[in-house]
Amino acid sequence: MAMIKGREKVEQYARMLFDAGVSSGRAGADLVQWRHAAKFTPEVMEAIATLRRERDTDLVKEVQARLAELVDADDSTVLVTATTAVPMDNHLRQATIDKSKQLFNSDVYLVERVEPSIIGGIIIEARGQRYDASVKTQLATVRRTLSNAFMGGED
Repeated sequence: MAMIKGREKVEQYARMLFDAGVSSGRAGADLVQWRHAAKFTPEVMEAIATLRRERDTDLVKEVQARLAELVDADDSTVLVTATTAVPMDNHLRQATIDKSKQLFNSDVYLVERVEPSIIGGIIIEARGQRYDASVKTQLATVRRTLSNAFMGGED
């Protein structure tokens, strides 16, 4: 989430919370008490943890207000997080948005993350689902397959 400012961050956090609520059938249920984390889904907990990790806790009231707007509007836009090893170019960004719209049959709010440790490829996360096409995961799969085939398993 680095280099995202003010209103964009509020929107991103609110959509994370909204999408978590929708995916767990609690779109409006967490709204009033969303800072009381004991009752929340892992997705809501992740949004709150991100607020803390990014030192954006001063945005809580703004995020809560935006979340209320999303709930009231019954916004069906899906928050899609795309993680890549390097920043996306315009072509990959548009392809990701188009494919996500097709997958979720909905408008998409794309959040981009850069994580060099995935080496290459892309990881798409939305509505509690994860599609991992990263080079790191593919290499781990090859390693397990070779280990099982030639050495009888990993030690």
